[in-house]
Amino acid sequence: MSTKKPAKSVSRIKTGSFERRLSLTKAGLFAGTRMASHMATNWFSSRETRDQRHRAMLSSQSRFLVDELGKLKGSVVKIGQVMALYGEHFLPDEVTEALHTLEDQTTSLEWPAIERVLKEEIGADRLAELVVDPEPIGAASLGQVHRAVRKRDGLELVLKVQYPGVADAVDSDLNAVAQLLKVARLVSFGPEFNDWLEEVREMMHREVDYRLEARTTEKFRTMLIEDTRFVVPRVLPEYSTDHIIASTYEHGYSVGSPEVAALPQARRSELGKAALELFFRELFDWGEIQTDPNFGNYRIRIADEPGEDNHRDKIVLLDFGAVQSYSDEFLAPVIQMIRASYEGDLEAVIDGGVTLNFMSRDWPEAVLEKFGAVCMSVLEPLAQDRSEWPDYAVNSQGEYRWRQSDLPSRVAKQAARSAISRYFRVPPKEFVFLNRKLIGVYTFIAVLYSEFNGEDILRRYLYPE
Repeated sequence: MSTKKPAKSVSRIKTGSFERRLSLTKAGLFAGTRMASHMATNWFSSRETRDQRHRAMLSSQSRFLVDELGKLKGSVVKIGQVMALYGEHFLPDEVTEALHTLEDQTTSLEWPAIERVLKEEIGADRLAELVVDPEPIGAASLGQVHRAVRKRDGLELVLKVQYPGVADAVDSDLNAVAQLLKVARLVSFGPEFNDWLEEVREMMHREVDYRLEARTTEKFRTMLIEDTRFVVPRVLPEYSTDHIIASTYEHGYSVGSPEVAALPQARRSELGKAALELFFRELFDWGEIQTDPNFGNYRIRIADEPGEDNHRDKIVLLDFGAVQSYSDEFLAPVIQMIRASYEGDLEAVIDGGVTLNFMSRDWPEAVLEKFGAVCMSVLEPLAQDRSEWPDYAVNSQGEYRWRQSDLPSRVAKQAARSAISRYFRVPPKEFVFLNRKLIGVYTFIAVLYSEFNGEDILRRYLYPE
């Protein structure tokens, strides 16, 4: 959830099924007509000209449809944002690029509407116990956050308020958006797309289930309560409902803030190590992973600020609406691939990829080996063998420089230069979300400009004593 104060607000959100479907249907039909006209007039052009015009039309179509989605707010915008993050295997680049612009929308709902929700949900008497700031500190597609103070003891808290009607509109919105993409000829329906669409549906229902999020928040707080590197807000059940989560306000700076950048190298590296280890605990020990890589879900609490009770910097973890549980059946081959990559066992990496069903034994051996090598290269900062590390990725103490290494870009180029793309299957939906989490962790560490070798941390989880 964005922590910038929203620049504009609206008095209501269209959540009525009829008016939302009507808006989306009109947009889809108009876009479909434009695309049909374009294809008819583009038929007699040269192939190169046709390709250029088609890409330009896709881009134009996508921008038009994203503008229409943005006008509706609520779960439609969230669905678009999720498709931008996880739809690169199903949608053209022009579509995902346009959908990414939805992430910048921070329109909030005006205070009178939010106040009505609070009174209806927790009651006027409970609300009277609090002094609530009418200006939101964060706004997103499904709801917004307001700071508050409890009068009797001065406790600072935050109220995450879901927009009215959003939860009830999830299914109809998702169906309408999918139909819009189809009518506009931006995506072809098939088993993989439908399977992925159902995963988005399940994820959306989890995100609007505030009772589930409150329980998950408390579960993570309990699991991490002894680890002084992390802070998880405490849920306040007396002010929480199906559509409101009340929790303690936990201060901290954004990950990319000047205050965090000014920390000494050693402290930034310790924060990076903490983030990496948390990911491994989620993956190896808990089987429950926060899959939303949005940096708005994290804060850095600097140790030597006034009022701090110890001398350790902390990562504040916020927003547990996107936590996913993974089965042992899925995690076993994932962990096999990680262990095999660490041990340099290419054949075992390939076996794991085949088990996960995004590699196939029908592929040429050279393609399998190349794909396996690309997978192994993702573990570069965690490797035993550091002889392949680029010089610019190593500091004078022999430590890995996560930001300077430019690893994600190098891996992407390595894959693009090979024949992988001609054979690559759409990965299982679980792997898509897990992959996004890994990229998010790596990016988090890179933004901190951390410098450390991750081998020791990984080894503790691969070979527990």
